[in-house]
Amino acid sequence: MRFRHPDGSVVHLAYCTNVHPAETLDGVLAQLRDHCEPVRKRLGRDRLGIGLWLAKDAALALVTDPAALRGLRCELDRRGLEVVTLNGFPYEGFGAEEVKYRVYKPDWTDPERLSHTTDLARLLAALLPDDVTEGTISTLPLAWRTPFDTHDAEAARAALTALAQRLDALAELTGKSIRIGLEPEPGCTVETTGDAIAPLTAIGHDRIGVCVDTCHLATSFEDPRTALDALAIAGIPVVKSQLSAALHAQHPHLPEVREALAAFDEPRFLHQTRTRTAAGLRGTDDLGESLAGGALPETSPWRAHFHVPLHAAPAPPLTSTLPVLKDTLAHLVGGPEPRTRHLEVETYTWQALPPELRPRSRPQLADGIAAELTLARDLLTDLGLKELP
Repeated sequence: MRFRHPDGSVVHLAYCTNVHPAETLDGVLAQLRDHCEPVRKRLGRDRLGIGLWLAKDAALALVTDPAALRGLRCELDRRGLEVVTLNGFPYEGFGAEEVKYRVYKPDWTDPERLSHTTDLARLLAALLPDDVTEGTISTLPLAWRTPFDTHDAEAARAALTALAQRLDALAELTGKSIRIGLEPEPGCTVETTGDAIAPLTAIGHDRIGVCVDTCHLATSFEDPRTALDALAIAGIPVVKSQLSAALHAQHPHLPEVREALAAFDEPRFLHQTRTRTAAGLRGTDDLGESLAGGALPETSPWRAHFHVPLHAAPAPPLTSTLPVLKDTLAHLVGGPEPRTRHLEVETYTWQALPPELRPRSRPQLADGIAAELTLARDLLTDLGLKELP
């Protein structure tokens, strides 16, 4: 979906396909048919943006077979789909029964992360629509926080510097500018947008910036204006933003609230949980640790890294951080010029919701994703952007 900003530039809105567990090229092609095209049809649009997730095996198949890459591009066109952004965070196994800490491997200290991301950049340059010259890729925020020492930090900096040089060469060769965004996430080396400033300043290249995930931003209780202004002052670009909402519990000391939270404590993904205290943020690596008792203070609200559907906040006594998303979006694209032009709805936890909230069929999932995109579209038009055909 494309929108015209009042300044005349085009802002792209997509949804991320990591919600569909496809890790081979055949699986990617099937998801275009079974999920992405049905979502487009529900929206009544001739064209739908998707934030494609290409796992290791799918990416390798495309890099080593030019005919397969051309075939994917043709399939996207045939189904009315376009790709301007990739989710390069998960490497493989994102559809496994237990992901948890595995999603952070390989990290930016491992040469395989550089190799994989380079492949993704080359693929994205080939997949961009003919009238688009800029693509973006989100990636993990260096590494999980432990173990990570000064030697690891230097290895990650060197890898990202090498990537920037490769992106420069790719732009010269293809005329396509691909930019990478570190995605701050609770528990990682770069946990907040503020944590991203020092390492990105050390790299000092405008093709390497930040991907602002509004679920992560909210989980860490960051103020959107403060966070975005600090990035701007430091000269760090927001290359893309993932529109998502976290789980919010206003009164975690109440038994009924803890019971409601327990329904979201599931075994597949890590649900880092945070609360704000006078001494700063306190947190756990997973929601279950918080509910076990004593790990977190219960006198102030809790937020958990659980991507809840944008249009469907959980039932009381819980809610979502949709207001943080709205505030962030206003600061990103509601001003005289957009701070980013690539927006991506990323709710990958549909099948991790409490059983009674999960979609029971492909049509139900397509309905839900379409409803999320409709909400995002309405937020953008309310900010003065005009939806394009």
